[in-house]
Amino acid sequence: MKYLVFLLAISAFSVFAQEPEELFWEDMIPKNYIAPQDEVNHDGTITQQSLDAPIVKELDGKLVKIPGFIVPLEGDSDTTTEFLLVPYFGACIHVPPPPPNQIVYVEFLSGVPIDNIYDAVWVTGTLTTQTWQGDLATVGYTLAGIEVTPYDG
Repeated sequence: MKYLVFLLAISAFSVFAQEPEELFWEDMIPKNYIAPQDEVNHDGTITQQSLDAPIVKELDGKLVKIPGFIVPLEGDSDTTTEFLLVPYFGACIHVPPPPPNQIVYVEFLSGVPIDNIYDAVWVTGTLTTQTWQGDLATVGYTLAGIEVTPYDG
């Protein structure tokens, strides 16, 4: 029994000691994929771009660190528990949402403080290729959040 506890402790330590891979938005698009040209919508409605945009399956289960902007979904005045991470400010709010392979649904079980949604951040966590769909967008990636830090790039 002591041996099993020791092995579990070593395993847990190695997961937490692992450095996240820095992932950028272009890394989330398959290498030879060419996005179709979207037609301009002149009727005033906002629709998401290229819903059939493929994801990179090799990213499933990786510990990553991704820069982006937060679109809050759930939380209170102090913390956010669910948000969309997008590559540019205003995505999903002021302009049509990017394709699903350019949006990450992020969930923090205990919530995290978000000081200013206008600032870029780094979000660290375990990425999966599980899709998510909400009122604002269809999303190609889901991330179990570990940490949010100011963007330093």
